[in-house]
Amino acid sequence: MTDTSDRPRRQKATDEDAPQRYNAPALEKGLDILEVLTESSVGYTLNELAQRLDRSVSEIFRMAVTLQRRGYVQVDQNDRYTLTLKLFELGNRQAPIQSLTTLAQPLLRELANQALQSCHLSVYESGRVVIIAQVDSPERWSFGMKVGAVMGLTDTSSGHVLLAFRDDEERARMLAAHSLVEGELEIDLAQLNTALADIRKRGHERMPSRQTRGVTNIAFPVLGSRGYAVGAINVPFIERIDRKVAPDQQDVRDMVGKAAAELSRLVGHTG
Repeated sequence: MTDTSDRPRRQKATDEDAPQRYNAPALEKGLDILEVLTESSVGYTLNELAQRLDRSVSEIFRMAVTLQRRGYVQVDQNDRYTLTLKLFELGNRQAPIQSLTTLAQPLLRELANQALQSCHLSVYESGRVVIIAQVDSPERWSFGMKVGAVMGLTDTSSGHVLLAFRDDEERARMLAAHSLVEGELEIDLAQLNTALADIRKRGHERMPSRQTRGVTNIAFPVLGSRGYAVGAINVPFIERIDRKVAPDQQDVRDMVGKAAAELSRLVGHTG
């Protein structure tokens, strides 16, 4: 008779060892480099990268060179590595992002022309907020975000809107995946939840920028077919103080709400 008493133990050990058996160290090094580079707009030298990753320069040198050759990172005159837009471009090839951007562009152009303010569309991605479309103000000067820019989830109006208009389970997953961007301010979770509840009641967020003095951000959700936010339209409102007559905050708020409602309709929201 065969003794099977140790079969469960051996099976458990095999299951636990499985992830280790399928490790790809080189791939992990490359992904580590890409993830660390998202934390800084000015990039890192090889020595700084090695320190951030707790590895030696020789361990990451070949991987950094390969990423540069493939166009994922670039090196400036000071030998600092920064991300290119290739990852963003790859992500933009996804049908949902492409479709959302295509539908949004004419609405954003109309909004910018009516409000005389810059505006942008952002989405949630891996614990952060990413700008996927942007239109400058038609005025002589403008304040806007670059396409591909990464923003904080918990200290921006767009992040608040994207969090507020999700169900509790999804919101918890988003916050669990939250990753700080450079300069992002810490926020008390209880205060954040109170703010999100207020946003759901109002239907939008309007708050002074926590990154730039003199800017008031006005953001509305773009709702999908299930009624959850799939994006956020934001205007970083700058007040004119000269004799030029321009829409005020209340007017711009109504314009942003109208644009967000129309884009929501186009992507399938029926509420």
